[in-house]
Amino acid sequence: MKTYSNIEFPDIEFPKTLGLNPELELKDLTATINDMISKSLPSQGLYDKKIIDALNYSMEVGGKRLRPILMLAAARLFYKTESTCGDSYSNDSHSHDPYGHDSSNDDSSVENSSKDLEARLIMPFMLAIEMIHTYSLVHDDLPAMDNDDYRRGNLTTHKKFGEDFGILAGDALLNLAYETCFAAIEAQDRPEYMRRAIKAASILSRKAGIYGMVGGQCLDVFLTDKPMDKDQLDYIFKLKTGALIEASCMVGVALAGASDEDIKKIELAASKTGYAFQIQDDILDVTSTTEELGKPVLSDEKNNKTTYVTLYGLTKAHEDVEKLSYEAISIIDKYDNSDFMIWLIKKLIDRKK
Repeated sequence: MKTYSNIEFPDIEFPKTLGLNPELELKDLTATINDMISKSLPSQGLYDKKIIDALNYSMEVGGKRLRPILMLAAARLFYKTESTCGDSYSNDSHSHDPYGHDSSNDDSSVENSSKDLEARLIMPFMLAIEMIHTYSLVHDDLPAMDNDDYRRGNLTTHKKFGEDFGILAGDALLNLAYETCFAAIEAQDRPEYMRRAIKAASILSRKAGIYGMVGGQCLDVFLTDKPMDKDQLDYIFKLKTGALIEASCMVGVALAGASDEDIKKIELAASKTGYAFQIQDDILDVTSTTEELGKPVLSDEKNNKTTYVTLYGLTKAHEDVEKLSYEAISIIDKYDNSDFMIWLIKKLIDRKK
């Protein structure tokens, strides 16, 4: 366990994701991420027991961990490029790992450098994105928003700890996410790693704010009980859900050392994936059950919200999920080590919860 600015980073090694047995790889990766989260959560002090309990409860009551999984999978699209190109600050003609060790005769250097990259840079941002996602759910469930009593088959945070601590737990999670990012930046002793971490933090903060997720939520809430047109729904989908999906993938590839051009390509693929994900969410709200989904169904209907299904119908909704997913896959397929990420995007089409 390493501690930077009072933030603890556990010693975690992520399992490989080669796409050979993706279901098992996803299961192992999800379990490792859950372990990472459990070991990273803050411990209680004398006077902060209830807020820490509410924060930790919110993070540990389950979830698909899709966003940190996407971040790692996106980063792993670029490891081969990084390991063969070597340290951008070196003029030596041999290949180098991210620490500049000569790897021309060392077959283990690629694996070692990728493990170090994930431990030093990617893991803290995986934690941060899940904290931001969780805070958004905690606030979404509040009486002033969607007013839901259950999330992932468990009581929502405000139902278990009270509305006041539901609000505070969300606030704490958002702030802890940025504390985690800055702790990761502060911990870097290589200029290149620090530069990547700063870039990643900039992407994450922008995509989570008023020009990203929060902006989409604002329009969504404002239009409750009001008719919504296609452009408004498109805006909400691209920001409310799509922005954090984009952030997950963009942060991953930025930390892996991708070029600005590649970050833009990955952003487009992630945007299409996020849009498809939200359409599927709307589909499940009318076709699934509370038991299967882990949260109340027909909540959009209860809150008089326009959805993709109410605007276009189930048939077009299903067709557009497949179309957008195919377009995203076409972009991802051009990169190395893409089998697992492609499988993951396809899995979103058929998800039942």
